[in-house]
Amino acid sequence: MARLSAGREWIPVRHGESGDRVYRRSDGAAYAKVSSGPGAALLDGERRRIDWLAGSGLGTPSVLDWTASGDAACLVMSAVPGVPASELAAPDLAEAWPSIAERIEALHALPAADCPFERGLAGMFARAEDVVARSAVNPDFLAPEDQEIPPPALLDRLRAELPRRLAQEAAGRVVCHGDACMPNLMVDPETLRCVGLIDLGRFGAADRYVDLTLLLANARETWTTPEQAQAAHDRLFEILGIPPDEGRLAFYLRLDPLTWG
Repeated sequence: MARLSAGREWIPVRHGESGDRVYRRSDGAAYAKVSSGPGAALLDGERRRIDWLAGSGLGTPSVLDWTASGDAACLVMSAVPGVPASELAAPDLAEAWPSIAERIEALHALPAADCPFERGLAGMFARAEDVVARSAVNPDFLAPEDQEIPPPALLDRLRAELPRRLAQEAAGRVVCHGDACMPNLMVDPETLRCVGLIDLGRFGAADRYVDLTLLLANARETWTTPEQAQAAHDRLFEILGIPPDEGRLAFYLRLDPLTWG
């Protein structure tokens, strides 16, 4: 069974959405994820993604150690400095927002043709079909207006849009984070600039709206007024230099919650 290295004190932090056990090293310089069963293969995928991003200048972790034995694995990564954007109050997040947008833009500018990892819509939709078929959808992840709708009906709505969204993805695939939520964006608390990206297990080539949708939706938990949320929306697309596609935002906002489970 894979274990944390001896000679260090490891402090339990949390369980991730994937079920991984997460630990922080006592000196704060490293984190570890420990997984077993099917999660061990997913953790290996995260390890390979981190290695691929090494040297990108995007402030991602580096792999410090990897052990795997049987159906268990342990990944030790360097800590990324800063605090998660989810810990910022609304005024500070507003100040950090342009640098967050620029960090995501820089990620999307990496050559998608060179990326060996997928976060494509076909795979996402297949994952959603599996989660829905197993009745494993977490209703807490759904938008309030969707929580009373049976997940198979939600999936059918998305299926009707699928050909159009697949064509849009094919016309403009980029390198995506895949889970671009506020806890995964690290910000320097002094300068209020985004300095890094963490939790890269869903990283891969996809439609940029995979990231943009989660970025905007998750930030709404911090904004205190609708005007702040709208200003962040407008500023994001201004920095990216593209017009917003509200239909694509709505599509991925409904699809993502169906892929967890």
